[in-house]
Amino acid sequence: MSDQNGRRSSPAIWTEATEALPGMARIAATTAVRSAAWTFGAGVRSTRLFARALTDPETAGELVQEVARDVAEASRTVSDVARAVAAGAPIRQALLDATLTLSSVVLPNNPDDDDAPAERSLRERGEQLLERSRDVWGEEETHPAYARILDDLAPDEARILLLLLRGGPQPSVDVRTGGPVGMVSSSLVAPGMSMIGARAGCRYLDEVPAYCNNLFRLGLIWFSREQLEDPMEYQVVEAQPEVLEAMHSVRFPKVVRRSIHLTPFGVGFCQACLVDADETPDLPAHQIPEE
Repeated sequence: MSDQNGRRSSPAIWTEATEALPGMARIAATTAVRSAAWTFGAGVRSTRLFARALTDPETAGELVQEVARDVAEASRTVSDVARAVAAGAPIRQALLDATLTLSSVVLPNNPDDDDAPAERSLRERGEQLLERSRDVWGEEETHPAYARILDDLAPDEARILLLLLRGGPQPSVDVRTGGPVGMVSSSLVAPGMSMIGARAGCRYLDEVPAYCNNLFRLGLIWFSREQLEDPMEYQVVEAQPEVLEAMHSVRFPKVVRRSIHLTPFGVGFCQACLVDADETPDLPAHQIPEE
């Protein structure tokens, strides 16, 4: 192994030097090198913890545990070497196994050592993404955001998505002020009233407005100002007690019919996460979101 100046690195020199030694001398040299690496690794870890303990008193306990763990591991390794030799194992193999054990314990990949600036990490991820985009043979089965979206959904919200996917767009109404005054200035009395929660079988019907807001936030549904083609879809909604109450709260009510749809992204999410592949050909269509 060489650096940029053509000089061989220290590990390569150590390897060549120990391989040039005969028999037990090689074993002793190899053990010394790896023991030095173990000592250096333990020192680096302890120094880092000690520096943290100076600014954070709670880290002092972690420092004590770290030192005790290193001492205990070294003691166990010495005992393992003695037992292996007593059992007839070659001394060379016993020593090599011992040093490998210490190296694997003291020199693991520490997350604290990988604290790169956030900008570089994001840049590296961006480069990897562009590299994948240039791979014409690679196939992305699902959108990477689907897994994160599943963590942000409530069970009732999954039921709403299934209703929209299998049952198609759902009717929704706004109650506004009407009459002569409403022709000039109409005020909103009750927005977005629907039967979507009851039809989906939601457990917490009072949370349906919040569910719809979250699904809209995630880009899974959208609220169209257009009504459905079949006006009979609105008869049951307009007969609901909360809709009648809103209508009776003003002198001249006006009902504005709207609809709730899945976005294309929402359709893809439902097909990938909530239904089997054999259901997809017979699903109802949804409108494309308005720009």
